[in-house]
Amino acid sequence: MGAINLNSILETHLETIKTKGGDVLHGLKKTDLGYEGFGEAYFSRIESGLIKAWKKHNSMTMNILVPLGEVRFVFYFINPDGTENFLVKDIGVSNYVRLTVPPGIWFGFKGISQSLSLVLNIASIPHEPNEVDRKNIDDIKFNWS
Repeated sequence: MGAINLNSILETHLETIKTKGGDVLHGLKKTDLGYEGFGEAYFSRIESGLIKAWKKHNSMTMNILVPLGEVRFVFYFINPDGTENFLVKDIGVSNYVRLTVPPGIWFGFKGISQSLSLVLNIASIPHEPNEVDRKNIDDIKFNWS
């Protein structure tokens, strides 16, 4: 991907196949752009109006999908010249995409649907506690409203 910045985040529109009894939602194939290997897949639940922030993976590439509900993702990056940038992406049932996020980018997310939302991360490596940096929500100034 070259130098990491917010332009390094890849958004891939995903197919939804309408079927009787419930739709089939595509996620990720090993031939897809953004696939960096498989470490683990895990789900995060997020309630309406709640925020989980801030976290930065130093080695993991994330492939994030929201198959249930709607979630606002906020990505934060400090450029080498010291300027700060934010990128906001609302994804979920109404905008079914996969976000591929390389290591080195801070992020947080907020549940924006009226009910519980479900986030799936297909991670390139298994979770390692020492691989993640964390900040308190107030450490990065962003207006979540």
